[in-house]
Amino acid sequence: MKSRRVFTERLARRSARRPWLALVVWLAVAAACAAAFMVWGGVLTATDDFLTTTEGKQVEQVVAERLPGAAADTEVVVVSTPADQTGAAGNALKRRVRELAESIVAIGPADVVAVRSVADGKGTEALLSNDGRSALILVTLAGDASDAEAHAKPLYDLVREADGRDGLAVAVTGGATWGLEVRELAASDLRRGELIGVPIAIVILVLVFGAVAAALIPLALAVVAILVALALTVAMGAWFEVSVFAVNIVTVMGLAVGIDYSLLIVSRFREERQAGRDVGRALASAAATASRAVFFSGGIVVLALTGMLIVPYSIFTSLGAGAIFVVVAAVVAALTLLPAAFRLMGDRVDWGTLPFVRRRATPEGEPDSFWTRAARAMMRRPLIACLVGCGVLVLLSVPLFGMKTGMGGLDEFPDDTSAKQAYTVLKRDFSAGLGSPILVTFEGDLSDPRTQALLKRADALVQEDERFAIVGYEAAPEGDFAVLQLAVNADATSGAAMDAVRDLRQDVAPMVEAMAPVEVHVGGVPGLYTDAIDMIETFTPWVIGVVLALSFLLLLVAFRSLVVAIQAIVWNLLSVGASYGLVTLVFQEGFGAEVLGFTQVERILAWLPLLMFCVLFGLSMDYHIFLLSRIREHYDQSGDTSEAVIFGVGSTAGIITGAAAIMVAVFAGMAMGDLSMFQQLGFGLAVAIAIDATIVRTVIVPSAMTLFGRACWYLPHWLGWLPRVRVGEAVGGRAAKEAARP
Repeated sequence: MKSRRVFTERLARRSARRPWLALVVWLAVAAACAAAFMVWGGVLTATDDFLTTTEGKQVEQVVAERLPGAAADTEVVVVSTPADQTGAAGNALKRRVRELAESIVAIGPADVVAVRSVADGKGTEALLSNDGRSALILVTLAGDASDAEAHAKPLYDLVREADGRDGLAVAVTGGATWGLEVRELAASDLRRGELIGVPIAIVILVLVFGAVAAALIPLALAVVAILVALALTVAMGAWFEVSVFAVNIVTVMGLAVGIDYSLLIVSRFREERQAGRDVGRALASAAATASRAVFFSGGIVVLALTGMLIVPYSIFTSLGAGAIFVVVAAVVAALTLLPAAFRLMGDRVDWGTLPFVRRRATPEGEPDSFWTRAARAMMRRPLIACLVGCGVLVLLSVPLFGMKTGMGGLDEFPDDTSAKQAYTVLKRDFSAGLGSPILVTFEGDLSDPRTQALLKRADALVQEDERFAIVGYEAAPEGDFAVLQLAVNADATSGAAMDAVRDLRQDVAPMVEAMAPVEVHVGGVPGLYTDAIDMIETFTPWVIGVVLALSFLLLLVAFRSLVVAIQAIVWNLLSVGASYGLVTLVFQEGFGAEVLGFTQVERILAWLPLLMFCVLFGLSMDYHIFLLSRIREHYDQSGDTSEAVIFGVGSTAGIITGAAAIMVAVFAGMAMGDLSMFQQLGFGLAVAIAIDATIVRTVIVPSAMTLFGRACWYLPHWLGWLPRVRVGEAVGGRAAKEAARP
């Protein structure tokens, strides 16, 4: 009786039955998605937002409702003279400030609603530094903080044009300026990453396949997946707050998984053709084996990335959803677009063959590669090899225990950005927190004598604390709501600013509430970042637990082995821990940072470890699934674990090594950008993939499976009810034979 074909084979046959239709549909979808992204890409934001109501979010909402003026974004324009011209340039500085203020007012009320500077006369002395070296212009933008970037663009362009004129430096900083420059830097870093990663990926693909056409197919599929995912990400932005950084993660993830998945399927198709099967049978065999492994691997990656959706913070939901979109798009394209391409191209898939690239094999047919010989070497002394491999990863993980996390700020911006230049002068001559003050709200009967007395006492306490400077106070006409603005001489994302927020919440607010009929809440930009840190710390254990549990269950079902599932989880945790340690060592401790061109930071980005965990756990599982599926298939045929391991390592060596090299190149390209966040993320992902594809696959997996022997495939009797699901079959296995039938 003829066995039922697996679903990936049936899907491939249907796509190949009408290849031109499949190709035209995919091209139309890709073109429509590209157009959608170009038209509506502006909905993506450079700021993060909460999906729940934290204290900082509550302050933001109530201030916007009760005192819209206090909720408006205020940008700080800084005008400064060279240090050696302070005395001579004093009058020139004030004259330049007056001219700039007039030019800013001329922008019009549609974008600028208020301008304050020393040119206004009395009450503006605080806008001039003590040494007369620098002066400030406070610009209140129209609208609220959510649309500040659009209103800030004319101001930003004016300031950049005025910088350097008459020997005076002019720069601007604030939330909107930060957003504008982050967009520019993110786009620049993306272009730089593509210019570095894509050419290297093409070279690696050509070397792996030995043919130009076969090398370009994976790249084309990756581009299609990226376009689809970008359009879906923009569509999500119509309903939710979506970070502009999603574009970067979609692009690098799309290049990585799109190339990886098509690399596996194209390789299997070419192997089947070289074995003498016609195009139809080779296509079906590749779909029944490699495509099934891709489908399962994509599922693992999606499960791992789903953990990011648990955290109700837009940076996680944005990057997580974008990454999920591109993985799903890559899998669907691999299962439908590739079969159509195979049917149309046939043997032309080998066009542009390089004569000097050849694959050698032993007389027995076992791939004779460096990785095969390395696996055999590890298996001669499995205990020593396993201990050494694990020891190296543990050693690399040690710096992780000294990791400090926080939020990235202007200190980590490139020195040539306007926001960084203005921030530097603010910190030196005024207060770094002037553009992003802490907001303390008082809600209740402000006319009550107890409230009046406590407000005065709180005012005195704040003035006594050298960390704070009162930069504003505004009360609602109804007399039941007021906002106090406090500047801290530190970046709004710094530990100092967050400590100040926590002190106000834990000490000052309870004291006021206990002694007067008012409710006190602390927010502002520093308050929002404090909430973000607390939220990440709260959800991290839950995300890790969910990802580990789902991955374990899926592996258990796929390989019907308790030992294999546990081993895969442990090895992935070790490689992730090693990458954390290296990120801490390089970026936080500064070891080699200058040589590599990276920015040393005081704290690793708080959301980076969680993002890296989800992404790496998914991507690393790709290699384990490709490798373990071949090992399991050969074991089912031979019953010999050692030989199955050698066969599995040898038969997947070229594909996994090439795929890993491509991923490393793509992520390294990301790390070459100017934004510290992409440097940390790109470096961490690149070293983790390199570790996983070398130490884990070559040393730890072969030696550990040799030590366990037949016990590797142990499944307790009480789990016998688990469904029998196979990820793939070896060439010549049952699925391949079935697929070879007409």
